[in-house]
Parts: sequence; C-alpha cells; structure tokens
Amino acid sequence: MQEALVLARAQFGLNIAFHILFPAISIGLAWILVYFRARYERTGERTWLEPYRLWTKIFALTFAMGVVTGITMSFQFGTNWPGFMNKVGNVAGPLLGYEVLTAFFLEATFLGVMLFGMNRVPGWLHLISTVLVAVGTTLSAFWILALNSWMHTPAGHAHADGQLVAADWLQVIFNPSFPYRMTHMLLASGLTACFFLAGLSAWRLLKAPGDASALRTLRTGVVVAAVLAPTQALVGDLHGLNTLEHQPAKLAAIEALWETERGAPLVLFAVPNQLERRNDYAIEIPKAASLILGHDLDAEIKGLNEFAPDIPPVTPVFFSFRVMVGTGLLMIGVAWFGSWCLRGGALPPRWLLRTFAGFTFLGWIATLAGWMVTEIGRQPWLVTGVLRTADAVGPASGAHLGSSLTAYIITYALMLVAYLVVLTHLAGKGGAPQADAKAVAWQGSAA
Repeated sequence: MQEALVLARAQFGLNIAFHILFPAISIGLAWILVYFRARYERTGERTWLEPYRLWTKIFALTFAMGVVTGITMSFQFGTNWPGFMNKVGNVAGPLLGYEVLTAFFLEATFLGVMLFGMNRVPGWLHLISTVLVAVGTTLSAFWILALNSWMHTPAGHAHADGQLVAADWLQVIFNPSFPYRMTHMLLASGLTACFFLAGLSAWRLLKAPGDASALRTLRTGVVVAAVLAPTQALVGDLHGLNTLEHQPAKLAAIEALWETERGAPLVLFAVPNQLERRNDYAIEIPKAASLILGHDLDAEIKGLNEFAPDIPPVTPVFFSFRVMVGTGLLMIGVAWFGSWCLRGGALPPRWLLRTFAGFTFLGWIATLAGWMVTEIGRQPWLVTGVLRTADAVGPASGAHLGSSLTAYIITYALMLVAYLVVLTHLAGKGGAPQADAKAVAWQGSAA
C-alpha cells in the first residue's frame, strides 16, 4: 500500500510538473501577443507584425502541448485517485467543468482566427480575437487555481452522506488563499513568458544581429520582466503571510522551524533532519523570521512539532523555497541590468545576449520550485483537514503504477525533445526574414 501510494504520488507529480511548464508560458505570452497586435494595429509597423506572427506560432505550439499534457491528469483522477472524486467530486467536478466551458472553448475557437484570420477578417476583429484568447488562458488559470486553492484552504462546503457539497460557491471559489495564489501564478507566468521571449530573441540576435524585430521583442521581454519581478517579490511576501495564517505547518516547513518560539531565527541554510527533528549545519539570522513573518522581533512562530504527526516533508519544501527565492532575485538583477543596457534601443553586448539566451527557461525553474513548495507543503493532506492523500489513492498495484510511470517518463522526455526542436526551429528562423541589417548596429561588440 505504501509503495503504491508513493508511486501514485510520483506519477501525478510528474504529470502535473510537466503540464505546468506550458501554461506557465502560454498565459503570459497570450497577453504579450495582445500588446504586439495592438501596437501593429495602431502604428502599422511591420516590426510589430513580424514578431506577432512568429510568436503566435510558438504560442499555438505551447498551447497544444498544454492541452495534451492536461488530458492525462483527468485520467489519473479516475485510475489512481478514486477517493478524491468520491469525496470531493461535487466540488471539484463543476470547477473543472467551468474551466472547459468558459476557457478552453474560448481559446480553441479564437486561436484559429489568430492563426489563419490575418488578412481574412478586419483588423479590429483579429485584435479582439487575440484579446479573447488571452482572456481564455487567464480564465483557465482562474478555475484551476480556484480548485487548487480550495484544496489548500477549503471553505464554503458542507458534508452530506459522507461526501462534500458546495454550500456557498462564492466561498468555495474565493477561498482564503485564492487571491494570493492567483496573483502569484499570473505574475509567475508573466515572468516565465518574458524570459522565454527575451531568451529566444537574444539567441536569434546572436545569429542575426540585424533582426530589428528580435531586438524589439528582446526589449519587450526584459522591460516587462523588470516590472513584474519586484512585484512578484511583494506578492510572494503577502502570500507567505496568508500561508502563515491558514497553513502554519507548511510555513514552518519552509522555514525549517521545529519548535514554537518567540524571536524565531531565519534559517538561511541547513540540512533538515526530519528523523531527529533538528537542523544540521544551520546558518541563521537571529529573530529575523519573527520580524519578517510577524513584523515584530519577538513574534511567536509555531514550530513543526506543534503539528505532529502531520508534518510535511521538510527537506524538499525547505530547499525548493530557497531555489524559488534565489531564482526570483536573479530575475530581478538580470532584468534591471538588461533594461539599463537596452535603454535607447541599443543592442546589448554579446555576452549579455548569451546570458539572456541561457536564461530562456529560468521561469520554469522558479515555477517548478514554487509548485513543489506549495504541493509538498500541503502533505499529508490532499484537501487540508478534509481528506488525507493516503485515503484517496486507488487499488492499483505497485507493479502497474511502476510500469505506467516509466511509460510516462519516456513519453514526456520524447515530447519535450520534440517541443524544443520545433521551438528552436521557429525561433531560429526569426520573424523578420527581410530584416534590415542596418536597422541595428552592434554596440559594445568588443565586450
């Protein structure tokens, strides 16, 4: 039973981790396409149209990957986690249904107009179609995060015959952690899309420095990232305070605090020892955790021992959080420095272009790390205080789950390689085949 539980969790974790890579790009990229299309509608400049056409193809490719990888998760609800739908299906089912009805159909319908409607429909209608696709991607995130947030901080439900039913849908949807989680995810998607855009544009400029469209998309990605990154830090702090209030065990795991204490230290680094319930090799700042979390040097922070035996796995939560924060700080530094180098439309030195190209998927690292903090930190609950993960797993054997997990790993590895090959092919060609080599000039190329 324990082996089956671990394998079922690993399989679902693999599925959702692979799936989240693509919505993390497409949600933010959809709004960047709105900006490109609106600027072209207003100015008529081809340097806005060319990147719009190129990045619409990349958006369609990413959107398709998100749809395909999302389907497998719904299968697993039935095969591996029947207890989940049996217990909370009356709440989860409608939320997933709303996502399909209000978001997926909107995206799928108007994406066709985006791809094939240029010069076939009026410009204003094409622009509206682009906006509706962006609205659809955001609506999709809205419903999925409403369900996910409810699983973390359930509200508005009632018990009936051993199952949960929605007593107040507004409370279900706008549960205590939803506003913070939704904002945090939208900003994360925006940052992921910005670094994705900047990275591939920088790679294109390394190959073709005269591509004015690539310079424009590079600047767009870097400048928007410079705004979003510090905003994300502020929202992340507010999200942490909400977690302290509603999920204190997760917050204690993030900080690797074992004992409840006033004037709790901020643990910068440690090797959490969950067996002995202590930290090895700890480097701490005295009272800093109380100051940050309670805005008081002597604020009381609950330790993990208060929640025994329901203590989440501390080591992955502790390190994932630090990877997420470290990546976020790196994003702020790179985006601000890049914005300064790109001022006045200047082309940055080649070493900076290589840096942006190397950071193309930096958003994926931050998103996956944040997702691990969120989802592993909720354990051992599937729905906090309502349904334990161990009570929702199905009767599938360890051998069956192991073989299907292996098949998923191979399939996803092949899909990721195929995605990257097509992506680099599209981005490598660029959006401006007739780019004027005199449009931009190397500045600081000797660097």
